[in-house]
Parts: sequence; structure tokens; C-alpha cells
Amino acid sequence: MFTKILIANRGEIACRVIKTAQKLGIKTVAVYSEADKNAMHVAMADEAIYLGPAPARDSYLKGDLIIEAAKQTGAQGIHPGYGFLSENADFAKACFANGIEFIGPPEGAIIAMGSKSAAKEIMENAQVPLVPGYHGENQEPKFLKSEADKMGYPVIIKATAGGGGKGMRIVWKSEDFTANLASCKRESAASFGDDRVLVEKYITKPRHVEIQVFADKHGNAVHLFERDCSVQRRHQKVIEEAPAPGLSETTRHTMGQVAIHAAQAIGYVGAGTVEFLYDEDGSFYFMEMNTRLQVEHPVTELITGQDLVEWQLKVASGQELPLTQNELSINGHAFEVRIYAEDPRQDFLPATGTLQHLDTPAETQHVRIDTGVGQGDTVSVHYDPMIAKLIVWDHDRNSALARLRGALAQYQVVGVTTNTEFLSALASNQAFEDLDLDTNFIERHKDDLIIDDLAADNDTLVAAAIYQILKREQNAQEVAAQSHDPYSPWSQVTGWRLNTDNHHVLDYKDLVDGIANDISVTVHFRGTAQEQAYLLELPSTELKVLSAKLAGHDLRLDVEGRRFNAKVVEDTNKLHVFINGNYQMLEIVDKGQAGESNDAGGSLTAPMPGTIIEVLVEAGDAVEAGQPLVILEAMKMEHTINSPSAGTVAEVMYSAGDLVEDGAELLSLEAAE
Repeated sequence: MFTKILIANRGEIACRVIKTAQKLGIKTVAVYSEADKNAMHVAMADEAIYLGPAPARDSYLKGDLIIEAAKQTGAQGIHPGYGFLSENADFAKACFANGIEFIGPPEGAIIAMGSKSAAKEIMENAQVPLVPGYHGENQEPKFLKSEADKMGYPVIIKATAGGGGKGMRIVWKSEDFTANLASCKRESAASFGDDRVLVEKYITKPRHVEIQVFADKHGNAVHLFERDCSVQRRHQKVIEEAPAPGLSETTRHTMGQVAIHAAQAIGYVGAGTVEFLYDEDGSFYFMEMNTRLQVEHPVTELITGQDLVEWQLKVASGQELPLTQNELSINGHAFEVRIYAEDPRQDFLPATGTLQHLDTPAETQHVRIDTGVGQGDTVSVHYDPMIAKLIVWDHDRNSALARLRGALAQYQVVGVTTNTEFLSALASNQAFEDLDLDTNFIERHKDDLIIDDLAADNDTLVAAAIYQILKREQNAQEVAAQSHDPYSPWSQVTGWRLNTDNHHVLDYKDLVDGIANDISVTVHFRGTAQEQAYLLELPSTELKVLSAKLAGHDLRLDVEGRRFNAKVVEDTNKLHVFINGNYQMLEIVDKGQAGESNDAGGSLTAPMPGTIIEVLVEAGDAVEAGQPLVILEAMKMEHTINSPSAGTVAEVMYSAGDLVEDGAELLSLEAAE
């Protein structure tokens, strides 16, 4: 067994590997970029080596620097995690050449599966079932379009070197093929340095079922059952579960044996995932093989009781697989959701920012959190915006789903927009509970899953107003305690007025579907010196708050005999209110400083920092509402900026290749008369 390993990755997977290494008594070496110098994985490791600037190409993708760091620190093996260099055959070869164990498959297996086209040819020869498609070398757009036309639409274009949903487009009609092919090739070249694609018939209601396989250097191979990863956005997984619901034991056994056969066909060693499209009639087709540990591996760990990273380390060090196929079994059901900094209402646009507040459910035998960030950390434009993986387990699917709903209700993030509300809606969706699953699930149920902003309810307004009053009282008491006259009436915030009752008027803006609604709440002071109480005038009613206690962000309220807890987080002029899993934000209005907002007029701005890929219009062009204007690449994804209305392009501020900051004005429009 190794005594020291280097983890050539960052974030939650680096932390995940370090935990298992520590459990086994193995020392760890982290690597980090300028952006990650204070990151969690750096603090957790025994040693950490600086690689370079924040962009991955200048740090985490520098294989020569990583190998030098391993040699410098005496690491005997390198665990690549997933992403970055995990499926880079040249890096695996370089590790071997330098006498360092690559904790992954051999170079030949990575090469065999690294090209989707080559992989499908190998699988076809191994008699593994395939989806009809073209996987050859001819990349001429006209030829690829002719192949797609022959198959019939819809078809799916995939980057042959791709993964993680990058370089992938579904095309529903012939006239849309050429534009989608060009976009797919651009994204593939940017993400993988290879713009080759394949074209396949798109199965309209498939499930995505994958088999976890493991092989050692002694010829032994097993599968650790399957995961269902059907619910996806942008072809990236959103929620995963194990085992796949509704699969018969016969199908499970057959898919498992096919997956083992596929792994053996390429001389596989280590952890890998064979991915299948599972059709409604029970047939299944090979899609691809990921030659690494998957993001969703924890659900397999929870239903099998096995530590897959420990298996990786044992296999890489030359040991046999810890268990045989007959010794493996399924226990219970597990779900994993990926907590992302992204905005589901804006087509899952990635978000950046600082985690001003982060409160998560407690980890138990039923709840696990894999993360690489903590409160105060920044979600950077340079890397994937995943904040954490939330994994739950219970004895059956319905119980595990209830665990998931409860854990999501306790997950609170302030500072960046997240997908937690969307995930909660998904976990509560009746169709999901009823197993009406396919890879188009989100699109089919979009209206139920992506919910418009709701107006602040009375509980939110009560919590916000009482929080502000109690916070002022606490601040006043602190000031009074330091003054020469702590009992001065000027140190009180009871809203005392001459010839009228004691009250405060609090003003807010409540943003609903892009429209700011003005709200006023009047707080009248009631009760005694020993037990303060309040009467609140709300826009729709009056409510009596019989008691209220504030400890930090935690608020305990008794509203007319109904008691409940709230958490209120103040961030500059905003109040973030969490009550029973519901979240709402109110903007505090200071009437003494409030002014008119400036309208940006006809400008279009960058939704995040990125690189201009293509400008599709020129000054003077007439455009229609919804017409694509600019293509921006950010966080490894392409984003198309569309015209909000009909008009004429007045000015274009940037060209292809330019870097732009968040909020930069890209072009201006003159609205049509």
C-alpha cells in the first residue's frame, strides 16, 4: 500500500480522496492554483504545492508540474479525481515513465474509451449493443448532415472526446443541424482541444442507467450494481440514485455482465463506469465508458457499504479486489443531488460570488455531504460552480426521498444564487416519485420544477421586521453598555413617540418576476419591560407577536399562539429569510437615502465574466426579439445573448476573443418604433 499520494485535483473530490487516505494512514499532497491558496483541500492535506495562476490550463492541467510535485514530495501515486487530467492518456503514461503509479486505468484503456467513436467500434466488436449512428472520421459538415438526414430526426451530436454534457446538442430538424454542429464543435475544441463529433439517433424517452465496474491487475472484475442518472439539465446530471428503480433482477444481472465484458475488452484496471441508454421496452444500448471515478459514486458506496476510493488505492497498489461478485449486495436506496451556484430561472446560468452564509444539515448515517468549500469561500469563474454533493440513504426509495426533502429544507446558502429550491421541487415532484423518468424529465416538467418568484408571505414579513427590531435593540444595548449613561432614553429603540403610540415603520422592496414591489410594515411596541410583544401592521392584515427571541441569525417567534423558527441573514441592504425550507429575500429601503434607479436603456450586458466567442450582428443591423446577438463562453459552457426586443443595433463594444467582466455592456440597441 502507498505511504504517500498526491491528489491532482481540487474541491470536493480532492477532499473526498484525502479523507479516505487519512483513514488508511496514507499521507497526502495537495496541489493548488492562485485562486485556491486558502481552499479546504489545501488545508486538509499534509502538504500542498503551488502550481500557478487560477486558469486550469495554467495550473491543474499542467501535468509536468504535477509530476514534479509528486517527485519533490516523495508521493508514490497520483490520484487524478475526475475532470482535469483524470482521463488524459498522456498524463497516465508520463506518470508511469517517472515511476509514479497513476491511480486509474492503464494508458491503453483511456485511449480506447477516450474517443466515443473508437469506443463504440470496440464495443461493437465485443457485441455490446449500440445506438444507431455515425462514429467515423469524416468530419465534413455536409457529410455529417447527410448521415443525420439518413437516420431521421431527432439526432444528437456529441464531442468524441467529450464528457460532462460539454460539446453536445440535440437537433430536432434538418435545417437546424449545421448551426448546432458548429456550436458543438466550438465548445468541444474549447473544452477538450478536439472538435471531432459523432452523430447518433436520439431516443426520445430514454433513461440513463450506468454500471459501476471495478477490475484489478490480476484479471478479476466485478460490478457494484447500477445508478439511474436520468434527470439532467444541459446533459449534465442533476440527481442520481442507486439502485435504478424499476429494474428487474434479470435486467440488472444482464447489464452488469455486459459492463464487465466491456471493461475486460479493453484490459481495464480500477474504477470505471459503463453508461447505457435504457429504453421503455427494457432494451439498452452502450453510450460511453468513463475511465475514472464518477461524481455520483457516493450513492453506490451507501447501498453497498464499500469505500470506492479505498478500492482504487488497493487496486493501484497491486492488491486484488476486496470482494467477489457473490459477496456484493444492495442494501437500501440512496440519492445524490448536486448543489450548484446557478440560476434555474435563467436556463441554469452559472453564478459566482462569495458564500456569505452557509448552513447545512447535520451529517448522520442517513445524510452525507461531500464538499470542498465553507462559509466565506468564493465560487470562482475559473472552475465548475458545484458547491457540494448532498447524499442521503434509507431502507427504501420513498424513505430516502423523504430524507432528501428534509435535508434540502435545511440547506441554506447566501451570497450566490443556487439550485436548492429547484432540487426541492424535484424531490417533491409526483412524477419523479412515481418513476416517470427519462433524460427529458426536466423539460417535460419545467413549469412544476422552475417556479417563479413568489411574493413575500406574512411569515417572511414578520420575521424580517422582528429581526430588524431585535437587532437594533441588541446594537443599542451594546452601545449603551459602553456609554457613560447606559439608561439614557436615547439608547432605547422602543419607537417612543410624543402623543402617539410607540412604533417603527420598516420599508422593503420585494422582487417578484423582475418587478420590485414596495412594502411597508409598521411595528407597534406592546407588552412589558419583562416580556416585549409587538403588533404588526402588514399590507394584508394585522398580527400580534407575543414573544420573539434572536440568537445570531436564529429567530424564535410566537405569532398569536403559533410558534415557529426562522433564520434571517443580513447581507448589506438585503434580508435573506429561511422558514421551514422556504427562502425569500427582501431589500431594505432607507427612505432617507432611496433614490430613483438608473435605467440601462437598450444595453445588453454580460451575465458573468467570460470570453466572446462570436458576435453575430453589426452596428446598423435590424434585429427581431429573441434573435441571437452574441455567443459568450464562461465556466466551460457557451451562453447565447438574445435580443430582448425588436430594434436596431446601435453599437457593438466587443469582438470575438475579447475577455469581458460581469455586467460589461456588450452592445446597445435602439428599440423599434
